[in-house]
This record gives sequence, structure tokens and C-alpha cells, in this order.
Amino acid sequence: MRRSTTKGFARTSSLLRENIRKAGESRGFAVSRVLTHWAEIVGQDIATICQPVDVSYGRQGFGATLTVLTTGPQAPMLEMQKETLRAKVNAVYGYNAIARLRITQTAATGFAEGQAVFAHKKKPEDKTPSPEIQAEAADMARSTEDPDLRQALERLAANVLNKTNR
Repeated sequence: MRRSTTKGFARTSSLLRENIRKAGESRGFAVSRVLTHWAEIVGQDIATICQPVDVSYGRQGFGATLTVLTTGPQAPMLEMQKETLRAKVNAVYGYNAIARLRITQTAATGFAEGQAVFAHKKKPEDKTPSPEIQAEAADMARSTEDPDLRQALERLAANVLNKTNR
């Protein structure tokens, strides 16, 4: 039978965890707000490539560290925007709640969570040119003798005309 090495004592951190959380929330810093309003805080374009996974407090108690999960190709782009992201999160709270931002490419709880898609992208709009635009594009490329080149020029003209009409 294994004997307890703590002799009835508990760690201070486990005893104070709830009090620290309440104190943080009383100052307006609720971790859940970062998680639930992430797209509104950082913008939809950033929210599609990363998500917050952890907020940890340092020993000194001066600001927290926000850990953000992203994929490998997106990490350098987020690294360049680190201070902007930190400023956006702190603007929501009105004070320097987040002192540091850490970017990770693996989930805090394991590797399987890090493979998930962060957000659904909007469906691309229908880019099929109208019959009038297709007829105009065919008329532009009519003088070309090579059929493959003519077809490529028709597609190019249709795309350009369709884009300018949008």
C-alpha cells in the first residue's frame, strides 16, 4: 500500500486557484471572454488562422501570457503581428491584461487538437461570367487562329470583364 507523501497538506496553488480566478474576473479579465469573442477581438481574418488555447499567469502577477495555436505556415505571419494581437486583446479589457503572447503550433492538451481547422471560410461567390460577357470575350478572341490559344484568351477576357463588372 502506497503511503501519502503530503501528510494531509495541499499545494498552495490548488487552494488559491479559485480566489485568483475570481480576482481576475473582478478586474474584468475573464478567460472565457477571450475564447468566446475571439473573432470579434482580433478580426475574422486572424481568427481563421489561429485560436487561443491558454491564459497563464506569471509568478510576479504582472500580466498574463496568452498562448495562441496556429499551423506551421501561419506561424511566421502571426509572429510579425504579435504586438498588434496583444494590443487588440488588451484594448478589450482596458488595461494590460496580457503582457506576453506565445505562439504554438501544437495544442496545449495534445497533438490531435492541433490538427483541427480553426474556422470555416466563407464560400466563394459565384464567379461564372454571364452569357453576355462570354459572348463579348469570344468576340475579342475571334481573330486568333490557334484554337487552344483562342480558348485561353476567351477565358482570360471573360474573367477580366467579369471582375470589372463586379
